[in-house]
Amino acid sequence: MDLDRTRPLWRQIAAEIIRRIECGTYPPGSRVPSTLEIAQEFGVVNATAAKAMREVREQGWTRGEVGLGTFVVDPLPSGGEPGS
Repeated sequence: MDLDRTRPLWRQIAAEIIRRIECGTYPPGSRVPSTLEIAQEFGVVNATAAKAMREVREQGWTRGEVGLGTFVVDPLPSGGEPGS
């Protein structure tokens, strides 16, 4: 994914993570990449990746498990079933 450097990067990354959840790349109950992995994939600093992942969590798509990582919620927020 190419990021538009004229728009907030964290918003674009958050939207991409949500898109991946909606299309089933990250299915309900699965672990999503760590902040470090997101930063490396998108070529951004950790703070930007962390802000993006915080946005995804605040919108209700993921939940954190201390010491284990971040996981897609099950069930998904309404309207978020893959293919809907």
